[in-house]
Order: sequence, then C-alpha cells, then structure tokens
Amino acid sequence: MADTDVVNDEIKACLKNVAMQVAAMSPKYVSRDEVSQEYMDHEKEILLAQAKKENPEKPDNIIEKMIIGRLNKEMKEICLLDQVYVQDGDLTVAKYVDKVAKKNGANMTVKRFVRFETGEGIEKKQENFAEEVAAQMAGN
Repeated sequence: MADTDVVNDEIKACLKNVAMQVAAMSPKYVSRDEVSQEYMDHEKEILLAQAKKENPEKPDNIIEKMIIGRLNKEMKEICLLDQVYVQDGDLTVAKYVDKVAKKNGANMTVKRFVRFETGEGIEKKQENFAEEVAAQMAGN
C-alpha cells in the first residue's frame, strides 16, 4: 500500500513494479524505521560473536565498524526501500519510487506490503508410500 496524490499509468506501473520486487526479493520490512530495537540488538550480538571469532586479534573499535557494515548490508537485504531495485541495479527501491514520483509531480510513500508465498497456509498430507503399499497388501 502506498500514499500518492497523483494516480496515473506511470504511478500504477511503479507500484506494480514495487509489488514485483516484494514478490521476488522477500523483504521483511518496508524501511529501517520498522525494524525493532530488539531485532537490531539480537543481530548485533550474533555479528559481534562472529566478528570476534573470525578476527580475535582485531581491536574492539575495528570490530564495531565491521558490525555496523554487516548490519547495514543486512538492512539492504531485508528492508524493501533499501534493496537494490531489481530492474535497475543503479537504484534502490526508494530512489526508484522517488524518481517516478518526481517525474510525475507526485508525492508518493510506500506504507506497507503483504507478501503471500505459494502454498503458505496449506496443510500438506503426510504420506508414507511404504506404509500405504503394506496396508494395501494386507487388505488383499
């Protein structure tokens, strides 16, 4: 869902492209603003442990910079607006949306998205072929 004060074919195409980005790249959040502090703290702990294990001789200030870099990289993967736009690798999704908005004299903000995975929520019947054959053989 997005807020926009202009609705035309280019704006609709832009939002469709953003929806396709969501489908293809599976972001968890629209922007970094949505990422909870608890999530960030948890990720920092994991990254700190990894960095210290990989680089035990590095000083803490260097390790801190490494963690920030790795955390920023992760945010570019899980936050829609920070992701590299799949149809133009020179732009992030945010820059793509801004570019289309400016071209059309619009104010446009991506607010939220819902992503459905094919088969999600469908209970799959568990089958054991060997048991099924044995049951049929016992019945004959």
